[in-house]
Parts: sequence; C-alpha cells; structure tokens
Amino acid sequence: RAFSTGHYPLGTDMRMAVVADADDVARLLTDLGYPCELDEASERISAIAGNDRQALVVARRDGAVVGLIALDFMYYLPLGTTTCRVTALVVTPTAQGLGIGRALLKEAERRARVGGAARIELTSGAQRTEAHAFYRACGYKDSSVRFVKLLGA
Repeated sequence: RAFSTGHYPLGTDMRMAVVADADDVARLLTDLGYPCELDEASERISAIAGNDRQALVVARRDGAVVGLIALDFMYYLPLGTTTCRVTALVVTPTAQGLGIGRALLKEAERRARVGGAARIELTSGAQRTEAHAFYRACGYKDSSVRFVKLLGA
C-alpha cells in the first residue's frame, strides 16, 4: 500500500500528517513561499486525509517536525499509467543539509512504487535554482516547461 511506513535515517521518522500537525504544516508552507494560516492548514490536511489518491507525509527529527512532502497519484492519459506528482517538498532551514529532503524524496519514491506509479514528477519555480541542483543530484531530470493560468472567481 502506498501509505505504509518505511525505514529512515537515525533520528528521523516519517508519518502521515494529522490535523494536530496543522501549526507545523502552516509554518512549512509559509517557509516554502505559500503563506498559510492554521485553519487553512487544518482544512488542507483534512482534504488530503480524505482522498485515497493523495498523501501528506511529515518528517520528524528528534520529535520535531522538520519537513513535509505532499503526493498526488493521478492517471496520466498520454502514458496510460499512474504518475505520482510531488506537489510540495520543504525542509526547515535549520534542518537543511541533514539528509531530510533526500529521505522525503526516497519515501515519496517508495510510496509511488508501492502505489503502482510508473514515474514520479515534480515542478519547481524557475527562481529555485538551489532546489533544481538538489533534484538533479537526487536523480531527477529536467523534463518540460510548465505553463500556468490563474482562474479568477
């Protein structure tokens, strides 16, 4: 099952986020550049928890939440198979460089395989050059250009 637990580096554990993690999730999303209030984080965690095609995993180091990764499993028509998309990945500034990001990606890849995904993908803003170097170092390749159009109310 895509949402079971795995093995992690010493001092680190990972688990599915719960509403009690809302303060940490709000802080991490804000760190990522997506300001989020506590009530919004609670709603988002609940929405993901209620969707069997999504996962929100938090990483803890010595009991403190230091990172998260969000996954979305979707059927990808052009390839005729399931793709796992990383929709968010963030590690607190104080925990960066400790292997937490790599562990979160490995956990995402493990869950993707178990969930039947043929591939895993992520997008990253053009300005996030350090993140791009990190993803390349983790074996990810540049793939495509993404276009976005915001839809008004």
